[in-house]
Amino acid sequence: MSIYRIDQPFSKSRLPGKILLVITLLIASIFPLKLVPSAKEQRPGIDGQLSAKQGEVLWVHVPVGTLNPTKVTGTFLKRNIPFIQESSTTYVGLLGIDMQDKPSLHELDITITTEAETKHRSYTVLVMKENYSVQHLKLPKKKVDLDDKTLIRVKAERKEMMAAFVSISPHPFWEGPFIAPVKGRISGRFGSRRVINGQSKNPHSGEDIAAPKGTKVVAMNTGTVSLTHDHFFTGKGVILNHGVGLYSMYFHLSKISVKEGEVVKKGQIIGQVGSTGRATGPHLHWGVRLNGSRINPYALINLPMKS
Repeated sequence: MSIYRIDQPFSKSRLPGKILLVITLLIASIFPLKLVPSAKEQRPGIDGQLSAKQGEVLWVHVPVGTLNPTKVTGTFLKRNIPFIQESSTTYVGLLGIDMQDKPSLHELDITITTEAETKHRSYTVLVMKENYSVQHLKLPKKKVDLDDKTLIRVKAERKEMMAAFVSISPHPFWEGPFIAPVKGRISGRFGSRRVINGQSKNPHSGEDIAAPKGTKVVAMNTGTVSLTHDHFFTGKGVILNHGVGLYSMYFHLSKISVKEGEVVKKGQIIGQVGSTGRATGPHLHWGVRLNGSRINPYALINLPMKS
């Protein structure tokens, strides 16, 4: 190896070699070389591409061949995605696209754990923008401009509700396709930007289904009652845990027919339509959270679930 001082001029005999070195470095910067040809190159999306709009759900199949995994998990936008075994060679998982996930290309990184090793799968997910509507509502001033006492109540109730979503069962409780909890006119669209008494509020995270007071509300699928409550905003409500991070919510009920910890079957009556909480009239607010993402509940009905 030759060492050159910065203040020492190159001899003419060495100049062509130095020019060749500079050219080589320039080419290498444009066309990078693999220094270790035997190393496996891990590129985002190398195992497949998926796409969905904001608020939609993807039913993701992961082939595992003869690996015989002990666990398969995924990570998407810092959210953990559990996968369940569908067959001896395939695992499946529900990937929810949150209503406000940034429209762009994102990576779904899947970890396959076996007794001997850990392998990875990488999928590219194209999140596309959904065109949400704007809804203007008029409510009593005390339901919008909250005093200090009410703010303290609302904060405590939000904490209670978020605690209901913590448990993530490794196995699904649901059985076959999902169903709508009540029939009626859609009076409030999922994702719509709410403007209440002229004030811009958070986007609507569920579907509002208008129906007469007392109309029976049923469970969209089998699950366990995670929480029953009577809150300022949502009124009387029920939250069901369907396993693997999937929860459904039924708000503004006039009556609750189940208890916390109770196992309910798909189609079982869990309450009745009402207008409790902050509501303009009798309707059901039907919401779904999937591993932390807020999704359109109707997206579940179209999934290719086996009966």
